[in-house]
Amino acid sequence: MAAKKATSGKRTKESGQAEGAAPEEAYDATPFLPARPGSGNAGLRRLRESAAGCRGCPLHRDATRTVFGSGDAHARVFLVGEQPGDQEDRQGEPFVGPAGRMLDRALEEAGIDPAQTYVTNAVKHFKWAHEEGRGKRRIHKPSTLRERAACGPWLAAELALTEPEVLVVLGATAGKALFGSSFRVTRERGTCTERELHGRTERVVPTIHPSAILRAGGDKERREAYEGFLSDLRVVARLLE
Repeated sequence: MAAKKATSGKRTKESGQAEGAAPEEAYDATPFLPARPGSGNAGLRRLRESAAGCRGCPLHRDATRTVFGSGDAHARVFLVGEQPGDQEDRQGEPFVGPAGRMLDRALEEAGIDPAQTYVTNAVKHFKWAHEEGRGKRRIHKPSTLRERAACGPWLAAELALTEPEVLVVLGATAGKALFGSSFRVTRERGTCTERELHGRTERVVPTIHPSAILRAGGDKERREAYEGFLSDLRVVARLLE
């Protein structure tokens, strides 16, 4: 019987990935980005098309499709959430489930035109817990630091093409993906700060993720959570005046 061939321990110069290993083992989406995506909406379309084939981390294996950002390249507000949920994974668009409807309602009530927003997630593939599935409903599982880092190049490319007036961070996971593990939404929500990000100064307003409102206990708690969320978005509206 022939001896089993040993796996090479050599690593590629570009990614540090072991030669012959699957690309997702490098936890890096960079090789899947187009070298020159272009600009404006054409550039976003090119990014979306390239992201459809991303295998920069293992999450693509269980996801139905890549869920890329949605909106106009000239949007004034860039909203970044955490990761796609069940409905987003099925439809291939961000914020199309209950949390998305909550977000749209709050944007309109705050005086922000949804057509002037670009929405995306820090992680582009749905991560779900197989053992926690309830019937046909798939329960999302929080992404890891490595998974968020793997998707980082897509988020950086989206920001570079849109150059928004205000960056709205929806939830702790999105904030940590952008600014590191020390980021705290509870400490910074509803305030505008200027932060350096990918060579550009961004005006950043953190707030909770709209799904947190849906998870709040009773009617009173949900109403209070929504009012707080709405108050944070009104800070964004004032910045656009």
